[in-house]
Amino acid sequence: MRAAMTAVLGILGGTFDPVHCGHVGLARELLTALDFSAVRFIPAGDPPHRAAPVATPAQRLAMVEIAVDGIPGLEVDAREIGRPGRSYTVPTLLELRNEAPARPLALILGADAFLGLPTWHRWQELFELAHLVVVARPGVTFERALPGPLAVEWSRRLRDVAALATESAGMIVTQVITEHPISASVIRAQLTRGSEGIAAVRRLLPAAVLAYIDRNQLYR
Repeated sequence: MRAAMTAVLGILGGTFDPVHCGHVGLARELLTALDFSAVRFIPAGDPPHRAAPVATPAQRLAMVEIAVDGIPGLEVDAREIGRPGRSYTVPTLLELRNEAPARPLALILGADAFLGLPTWHRWQELFELAHLVVVARPGVTFERALPGPLAVEWSRRLRDVAALATESAGMIVTQVITEHPISASVIRAQLTRGSEGIAAVRRLLPAAVLAYIDRNQLYR
C-alpha cells in the first residue's frame, strides 16, 4: 500500500519486567535515526515466548508510563494489557493498521527476536502489516544464521531507511545501535537483595521507575 511519504510509527513491544534505561535509550535513538513520528511502547499482557513476568501487567504498564513521561516522541499503548489471552503481535498490528490504513508501521526487533520469527504466531502476516526494523550491536552480522523461511523474506531488506515512509509495510531495514548492556533479568536478581540491590541498579533504571519499584516492593 502506497503511503506517499507519511511519517512512520515505530512499535516497540516487550515484557518490560522492568522497563530500563536500555529500552528508553533504544527508543530515543531510533526515533531520531529513522525519523519516526513516534516510538510507541506496547507492553505484553501475557507474552507467549517466555515465562510469566514477575510484575503484574498493571505494574509493568505503570512503569513504562513513568519511564517515558515527558519524553517527546515516546508513547505508551495499553491494548495488549487489556486484551484477554496471549499477547500475539499480529492482532495488535491489525488493530493499528485498521486505525490508520495508510500509516507506515515499523516493528522494532532485536536480532535474536528476528531470527526466531518463524516460531511466532502467524509470523508471515507481519510483512503485510508493518515494516521490520532489526536492531543490532556494532559489528554484529547475522545473515548467515537466517533460518530457511526467513532467508526467503530477506529479499525485502533495504539499505535506504527513508524508503520506510513510502510504503505502509513489507520492508526490512537493519539498524546498528549504541550498545546498552542492560538485562532485565539481572536487574530483577539484584533487586532481590533489597536496599543493596537498589543501589546496584540505580544507573540502569529511570529514577522514577526505581522509586516505583521500591515503593511497591517489587522483585523482592
